Amino acid sequence: MATAILPYPQPAQQPDLARQIDRLSAADRHDLLRRLLGDPACRQLGIFPLPADFKLSVVIPVFNEVQWLPELLRRVREVPIAKEIIIVDDCSTDGTRDLLREIENEDDLTVVYQPVNQGKGAALRAGFRQASGDVVIVQDADFEYDPSEYPRLIQPIIEGRADVVFGSRFIGDQHRVLYFWHMIANRILTTLSNMFTNLNLTDMETCYKVFRREVLDGVNLKSNRFVFEPEITAKIAQRRNTARRD
Repeated sequence: MATAILPYPQPAQQPDLARQIDRLSAADRHDLLRRLLGDPACRQLGIFPLPADFKLSVVIPVFNEVQWLPELLRRVREVPIAKEIIIVDDCSTDGTRDLLREIENEDDLTVVYQPVNQGKGAALRAGFRQASGDVVIVQDADFEYDPSEYPRLIQPIIEGRADVVFGSRFIGDQHRVLYFWHMIANRILTTLSNMFTNLNLTDMETCYKVFRREVLDGVNLKSNRFVFEPEITAKIAQRRNTARRD
């Protein structure tokens, strides 16, 4: 009985253009995109060159987030920016601490364990003390906020147009659906904050707050729980009116 010998399937070849792009440095890739798209489009898309030694500090306060944390870390690590990840566990009881002890020695991670539950404000203060990057960003542990937004959030700071950037859930390309009364309460709190600080923020309670590290070094924060949000807004506004609406 004759048998046919089929050729062994060859692995798909990467196109020449893709291989050439992979060999480009980050600066050369930016220059290529700038030539193809133009400066206005690149700026709108958050495509801009980073300083060679730039480092981002991502501070993540967690409390009972074991189901979300692995996927969140994957998404944060996917962002193509040199970074350190600082996780502050606020005395979780759902297995989050066990998970963190398994991964705490990974090179890009710093894990801080709070001895007792103290609240988000206390967790962020602990995380800020560990930050060594040029820019510090706050990231919640659930999926309400997308780490792929980091380039657009840090862009005004890199370009020298701001020292502090607040994200907003109410403006921009996409709008997250919120509960109606949650939205109303947020707008009232934001309006009161704007009255006292003379700012024009649209979402004072937003998670995404981005700072030059030097700004945080000069702010004495005391609030342990969610009063942290208006406190840091007010103290930064008192120190210098550098917040940019985004």
